[in-house]
Amino acid sequence: MQQTESEEPPAPPVGKLTLKGIQRPINAELTHFRAYFRDAMKSEVFLLDRVIQYLLKQKGKQMRPILVLLSARACGGVNESTYRGAALVELLHTATLVHDDVVDDADRRRSVFSIRALWKNKIAVLLGDFLLSRGLLLALDHKDYQLLHIVSDAVRRMSEGELLQIEKARKLDIDEETYFRIISDKTASLLAACTMSGAASATEDEHIRERMKAFGQALGMAFQIRDDLFDFGVTDVGKPLGIDLIEKKMTLPLIYSLSRCKKADRKRLMRLVRKDQKSKEDIRTVTQFVTEQGGIEYATSAMMEYANEAKQELEILPPSPARDALSDLVSFTVTRQK
Repeated sequence: MQQTESEEPPAPPVGKLTLKGIQRPINAELTHFRAYFRDAMKSEVFLLDRVIQYLLKQKGKQMRPILVLLSARACGGVNESTYRGAALVELLHTATLVHDDVVDDADRRRSVFSIRALWKNKIAVLLGDFLLSRGLLLALDHKDYQLLHIVSDAVRRMSEGELLQIEKARKLDIDEETYFRIISDKTASLLAACTMSGAASATEDEHIRERMKAFGQALGMAFQIRDDLFDFGVTDVGKPLGIDLIEKKMTLPLIYSLSRCKKADRKRLMRLVRKDQKSKEDIRTVTQFVTEQGGIEYATSAMMEYANEAKQELEILPPSPARDALSDLVSFTVTRQK
């Protein structure tokens, strides 16, 4: 049964962008989705249901379902297929986070204990498998084959991006082209799947669907560059400062800085990057080097180019509060503090 659209709420007052303000055009739909998502995760197995209830209490930003719902709203309207698309994307995303914590031996996520920390790796892996299977069945039971294809392609690209990053972390021979390929596959592919899923649920116009996919792709690139810039910040943003350097991840600010410095400086900095145990002084040295070489400015400029590209893709859509919200989400992404 298709849910009727709620009336557009009045626009929030002009001021600082917040995710809460951005989601106003879909407040009613987002409330419906949360209930829908809880039902999609239910299990009759007591242990599994207990772990899921713990997982549901860890409220994230829900940026991906918001993207699906806003994209559908901007392209014609939210319907039951939209909710299935949002649930599939969120189930997939949650599964990858659970599995990532196993791969990374992470005991905490968003400042709370991870699933593997409380229930060990075996249950964490099985939970991730369960969530993925629930998403697949949700699409297959309703014959949402195109939706399944969109999301499956994102899974493939995410896996390839992650493996390429691991390979390059061992050799530390990453250049800009490889960096952009990694973040395109690892991060942007899922946001592109969100926006295309939303559009595909609302319109048959293939051109609009492809433009919305391009919007999500550009947004995802800007999102990841912003995230990488946090590594060189001076304040706590929820992500430990210097964590990419500690994990030997070569990101755009550092790649650019190393490409334009003297050979002796490059060797000196690469010795620090290769160290298995880095001190706070090591992190400060690399951060200062990147700042002096213009790496922060260069990466910020690249981020803004992608943000502008994303906003241009939205011009194909008719004016609406949902389209404005998507544009605001781009601005929020590149100005967010965490």
